[in-house]
Amino acid sequence: MRRPIVLVPACQRQLGSHVWHMAQDKYLHAVLHGAGCMPLLLPAFGVEADLEAALHIADGVMLTGSASNVDARLYGEDILHPDLPQDPARDATTLPLIRAALARQLPLLAICRGFQEVNVALGGSLHQAVHAVPGMQDHRENVLDPLARQYAPAHRIKLMPEGLLSRLLGGESEMLVNSLHGQGIARLADGLLVEALADDGLVEAYTVASAAGFTLAVQWHPEWQVEDNPQSMRLFDAFGQACRDYREQQHRKTG
Repeated sequence: MRRPIVLVPACQRQLGSHVWHMAQDKYLHAVLHGAGCMPLLLPAFGVEADLEAALHIADGVMLTGSASNVDARLYGEDILHPDLPQDPARDATTLPLIRAALARQLPLLAICRGFQEVNVALGGSLHQAVHAVPGMQDHRENVLDPLARQYAPAHRIKLMPEGLLSRLLGGESEMLVNSLHGQGIARLADGLLVEALADDGLVEAYTVASAAGFTLAVQWHPEWQVEDNPQSMRLFDAFGQACRDYREQQHRKTG
C-alpha cells in the first residue's frame, strides 16, 4: 500500500538569475522518516496555484519554517523591518491552502513560519520582533553558532494539562525546545486552542479547536534530527498516523 501523500508548500527564492521553489531537506526527511509519509513539494504559485488539484491527492499538509517573515500587511500592520526577507509568493499560496485544508479536514502539521501562517490565515496577528516586546525574551538563534548549537534546546515550555500535545508526549507537563525565530504570536486567532506557552507567555503550540481531524502547530523545530529525538518522533508519528487514517477514510468513501 502506498505511503500517504503530504503536501509541503515551497518557499520561493531568487538564486542568481533564476527563481527557485524549494524546501529544506530536514523537513522532507522528517515527513518521510518521522511520519512515514511521502512528501510532495507544492510550488509557491500564489493565485495561479491549483490548490484543489493538489488537495485532491493529498492525505496531509505540513507547513515548514523559513528565513522569511509573513507579510505584516496581511494582519493589518506596516512592515517594520523591510530589510528582513519576505516571500509574498509563499504567503499567497499557504494562507488559502491552510483554509482549504482545514475545510477538507486534512491532517495539518505547522512548524515555525508555518505556525505563524496558520494564525494569520485564521485572523490572528504577530509580533514582528518578539525580542523588542517588553517582558519577552529573545527567541532568536545566534546565526554565527554551528547548527548543532543553534538547534540545541534553548528554553522550556509548559504544556496545557489534558491537551493534545501533552497527551502525545505521555502526559508531560513541560519540555525543552529549540528557539530560532524572531516573530511570534501577538493575538491568537479565534478558534485556536493554546497547547503550550514559554515562560514569558509566548504561545509555543496550539491546535485548531473546531478541526475534526489532526491539527498541531508548533513554534520550535521538531524536524531537526527527528530520529534522534523521541519527543519529536511522537509528534511526527501521530501526524503520520492521522494521514494514514485520512487516506483510509477517503478510500472507504470512494471504494
